[in-house]
Amino acid sequence: MLGLAAWVGALSALRLPWGWRLTLPVVAAVVLVVAIGVIATAVGARRRRDSAGVTVVAWVLVAVTVGAMTAMRVHANRSGAVALLARSGAVVTVEGRVVSDPVVRAGRFGTYSLTRLRVAEVDGHGQHVLTRAAVLVIADDVWRDTALGSRVRVTGRLGPADGPDLAGVLSTRRAPQMLAHPAWVFDGAASVRAGVRGSVSGIGPNARALVPALVDGDDGGMSASLLRDLQTCGLTHLSAVSGTNLTLVVGFLLVIARFVGVRARGLVLVGVLGVAGFVLLARPEPSVLRAAAMGSVALLGLGSRGPDQGVRALGIALLALLALDPWLAVSPGFTLSALATLGILLVAPPMRDALDGWLPEWAAEAFAVPVAAQLACTPVVAAISGQVSLVAVLANLVVAIVVGPATVLGLVGGLLMLVLPPLGTACGWAAGLCASWIIVVATRMARLPTAAVDWSPNGPAIAVLALLCIWLGLAAPRLMRRPGWSGALSVLLVVVMVRPLPSPGWPPTGWVLVACDVGQGDGLVLRVDSRTAVVVDAGPDPVPMSRCLDRLGVRRVVVVVLTHFHADHVDGLPAVLTDHHVGEVDVTGLAEPAHGADRVRRWAAAAGVSIRVPVYGEVRRVGALTWQVIGPERALSSGDHGEEGSVANNASLVLLVRTHGIRLLLGGDMEPEAQQRLERALPGLRVDVLKVPHHGSRYQDPGLLTRLGARLAVVSVGRDNDYGHPSEITLGLLRGAGMTVDRTDRVGDVAVTVRDGNLGVRTRGSRR
Repeated sequence: MLGLAAWVGALSALRLPWGWRLTLPVVAAVVLVVAIGVIATAVGARRRRDSAGVTVVAWVLVAVTVGAMTAMRVHANRSGAVALLARSGAVVTVEGRVVSDPVVRAGRFGTYSLTRLRVAEVDGHGQHVLTRAAVLVIADDVWRDTALGSRVRVTGRLGPADGPDLAGVLSTRRAPQMLAHPAWVFDGAASVRAGVRGSVSGIGPNARALVPALVDGDDGGMSASLLRDLQTCGLTHLSAVSGTNLTLVVGFLLVIARFVGVRARGLVLVGVLGVAGFVLLARPEPSVLRAAAMGSVALLGLGSRGPDQGVRALGIALLALLALDPWLAVSPGFTLSALATLGILLVAPPMRDALDGWLPEWAAEAFAVPVAAQLACTPVVAAISGQVSLVAVLANLVVAIVVGPATVLGLVGGLLMLVLPPLGTACGWAAGLCASWIIVVATRMARLPTAAVDWSPNGPAIAVLALLCIWLGLAAPRLMRRPGWSGALSVLLVVVMVRPLPSPGWPPTGWVLVACDVGQGDGLVLRVDSRTAVVVDAGPDPVPMSRCLDRLGVRRVVVVVLTHFHADHVDGLPAVLTDHHVGEVDVTGLAEPAHGADRVRRWAAAAGVSIRVPVYGEVRRVGALTWQVIGPERALSSGDHGEEGSVANNASLVLLVRTHGIRLLLGGDMEPEAQQRLERALPGLRVDVLKVPHHGSRYQDPGLLTRLGARLAVVSVGRDNDYGHPSEITLGLLRGAGMTVDRTDRVGDVAVTVRDGNLGVRTRGSRR
């Protein structure tokens, strides 16, 4: 409760309307009044020997103190000199210390980096001010090599920050001027991190990226598809700094210390030094400090074989973390870490003790810990992702045997690379072998038909899920004491995972097109017969595309049409090629982006499927389904630019589809320039259904969209995407033209139906 009180105090200051407006005098007055009241109440309670009263008073004092400290820091960020300069858009020169590793992102016009800077001095508008404000530096990727702990000087333009944890955002095109290099401990940690990467440089790309993530949270090289598979399987904690990393590293050090004869206080010292070394290795950033605290608490709680000591330690850890960094109160990672640790402390011991009667102790603990952590985190994960993983516990159990060796061997390999590179490479190879098993488990289990089930992220649904998880946590130990019940439930869970759950009423009768809910991308299925289809684009991820085809009962794909080579249209292709009989892959003539085109060629070659570029105007017919290529009407080159600067979007294959008496227009991501060319080429074009180009982006040609005469518009788009898709302007344009609009981010899969000659639409699930 101590940690919860601190959490409530921090959230009140960050989320309530009045929290951040408290000025220093008001905060001081509030704290003084509350403190006097608390002390008076505590004295009275002690006289009455009322320990419960004292405890409640302590909680109130903690909540008010942490809330007041948070409000003061928010007020300082929003009203200090840096914030004032940011509101005026001033050009400034700042000096400060780099407090985060630069993160490189891909933008529309190239890559850029994000770096947090703790500003010590700022010059702007003729003022020289000393401060301790934090700013986010947005710069060219020349900042990517700026080392954590460096003191730098840079000139740029300040702008206001969105969140309360920053005083401003500094935009610059200049490289930082180095004033002081990091301390030697940072250099040493950087050398070990480089050693870990070097030790695995000769192994496969996915394993090469996963080993550094296991050792020190360095996940910069991991592919988006692997990260999604890990998330689906509940293994995300392996790809980021978490308490798991710390327990493995520190546990290994303690085993070595015991082996060489260290005992009692010496082991405590080794543990403390191990935690400090881990923090330095993984970078002393808020997420790392959080992981170190939670991992230490989990070790303490499990080691004591009783929850009381661990729960008290968790409360103190939460209080300390929130006092140091109150912004953690609104961090999903912090919430998940705290809940997982609480689950391990409170739920795992009864489960472990229940299983001890018929399982070895190591097996009982190996099963109880991931089950408890998963139950505690499931409601929050569902609120974030809209899914509940059914394979998480099994996946964690299957990989548990190799997580420790992969982490320890990776660390040892990184250390040996500094002194004996051949031995370091050997350890790295062994670590990569273990990591490869984790990757195989994640990729295979993520593709099980029911690896995860959709769960609405709205309040009532999450409340029901939370109550269900609490009930399971209380009931599980009773069931686990009986081997028969445990075995039967395990078999039932496995059957559910490997067999698709029934979808009553899906697919709907008379469906002719389904826009699959694949996230931020396009994945369309045109029906030929009950088992055969044409697929137009495959989405950004194999898993949702595969599940959509399974729900529809599709086994044979005559043609896969990839409108263009952007990842959100092609990265799900492996699921179509490996799980179905595919005739051919049709692609646009412009092989941009090149890496997307290369991947498609590689995947098709591995599946033995041919690739062709259809010619403008060609017509294909399969059964009752006919489609014609009506765009692009000419070959495009890198010199052609649309309004968003995307040649690939304007090179999208555009299909006019006829089936069961209706016409559908599938336009990929074509932008206004391509839309205008289409309108000039086919001025009288009329359709019944429009797949809205480019996920409903605001870059549309009103003339084309409003003159198509479509009755139904389908928007394939991801929930809470970063692009602002679909645009309210575009949605208004479509509705103003008389179209009914359905979007996959709100209603899931969208099916267009034709029954008795009547056009209809059915959706699989609502996310409203």
